[in-house]
This record gives sequence, structure tokens and C-alpha cells, in this order.
Amino acid sequence: MKLNHKISKPPRIEMLPLIDIVFLLLVFFIYAMLSMSVHGGRQVDLPSSQLADKIPEAPIAVTLEAHQGNVLFRINGQEIDEEDFISTLQEQGDILKTEEKEPTVQLFADRTLSYQQVYQTLDQITRAGLSRVYLQARPGEQ
Repeated sequence: MKLNHKISKPPRIEMLPLIDIVFLLLVFFIYAMLSMSVHGGRQVDLPSSQLADKIPEAPIAVTLEAHQGNVLFRINGQEIDEEDFISTLQEQGDILKTEEKEPTVQLFADRTLSYQQVYQTLDQITRAGLSRVYLQARPGEQ
């Protein structure tokens, strides 16, 4: 009796579906990383500037928020009394200060605040011993 044996091709790995899956995983992890990034400032209505660039995250985020005619101070999302503002900034600066680099401060100020209130806060930040301050603005039309 004669057996009919078919000659089969050796198995091979298809590369195109493998490449598609690798790129899909790459996109998934990029979006997951971006959604987990921590933003220390609160959402306030920032002033706009045509030359505003995104400055890298700073370890200290100070937010000035207009609230019923008063100014609310927040450091890294925590509300701080105006009396404790300088001492809290000094503590944060002492923790983050290294020999070669001074910590940076991002200042998010509501656009409805007066120029005087923003400059008073800048003076308080300087009195706390921090001189590297970035004023934040949103890119766009003025």
C-alpha cells in the first residue's frame, strides 16, 4: 500500500503582524506615561503669550488663585496660609537644594490677579531664598 505524503513548507514567523503589535504597545505605553505625569500646579486661567514655551516640570509649583477678592496660595497643590508661605517655601527649598543646582519654582498666577499681587509673591519667593522662578503662561493669542 502506498502512503501519500505531502511535502509541507517549513513554518515561518510573519513579521508584519508582529511589527503592528509592537507599535501598538509602544503607543499604549507612551499614552499611559503621559497620563500619569504629575503636574504640581492647579488649573488656573493663565495669561497668554505668543512666545510662551513649555518649561520642564519644576519641583516646586506655586499657584496664585483669585477667590472672592482674595488670593489663595498653593504650593504643589496644597493650600497654604499667606503667613506660612515663606517658611513653607524655605522648607521645600532646603529639601531640594543641592550643591550644584538651586531648585526651580514654577509660578502659575491667575490672569485676573493684579500685577502688584504677582510681584508681592515674587518678592516672597526671593525672601525664601529661591531665585530661579519661571512665570507660566499659556501659548496663544494675547
